[in-house]
Amino acid sequence: MPPYPRPPRPLAGLGNPATAETARREADALGMVRRAIARQDVLLAFQPVISPHHPGAPAFQEGLIRILDETGRIIPAQHFITAIEATDLGREIDCLALEMGFYSLSRDPALRLSINMSARSIEHPRWRRTLQQGLAADLTAGERLILEISESSVLLMPGAVATLMTDLQPAGISFALDDFGAGYTLLRHLRDFLFDILKIDGQFIHGIADNRDNQVLTGALIDIARHFEMLTVAEGVECGADADHLARIGIDGMQGHYYGAATLTPPWELGQSAANVRV
Repeated sequence: MPPYPRPPRPLAGLGNPATAETARREADALGMVRRAIARQDVLLAFQPVISPHHPGAPAFQEGLIRILDETGRIIPAQHFITAIEATDLGREIDCLALEMGFYSLSRDPALRLSINMSARSIEHPRWRRTLQQGLAADLTAGERLILEISESSVLLMPGAVATLMTDLQPAGISFALDDFGAGYTLLRHLRDFLFDILKIDGQFIHGIADNRDNQVLTGALIDIARHFEMLTVAEGVECGADADHLARIGIDGMQGHYYGAATLTPPWELGQSAANVRV
């Protein structure tokens, strides 16, 4: 007999309620995305990134994937991307985002556009084919395309990401490290990559005008980016006070509701191309 009481045995068939609820939500998300793709209810929303030095026009636009559910509601990526990221649906969504990105670039020769992707898609045959076809169809597309890869995704396949950058940067394609500081750390790996843009996660940006800790952390990230010759973009800028502080400490670009929420109306219909403006 053990010197301590055994924990009670779980009742047969019950399992962990939290785990069961997570599994149900993931299954719902997978089904919702699968049905949206079948109906071709997948589209891009556009959100501007603004340079404090040229506030009158976007430096570039971020193309954010959206789906429509059966009722026509717009579903942002944060409601399904975690559930699909490691599945074939994740690869299909990345391919569709890239296809729509190239279509947008073809519609507006002044547009500079960033598109999100997972490192898992790098070796996917359809994603590679879409990239090659898009670059071949428009010789200016490469220098106007930015590929955004999240910090967590880079750490899954660092070798593949580094090789992709080496292969594509001669074509003019830029790379942005997305959500930097959101829970992982690439500080010791930054010298091994060739990122052009570092996007600082909104948790460091919200309320920065009055938060000394966030001021110090964001200032340090800007200094690190400068050392590695990367431009910086602050995500989640929500008010003028935060924008003013970020401009003073040398941020290169800002993105958030203060400058404009994501919209399904293409920038060429709003007159918001990024002609001659760069972070």
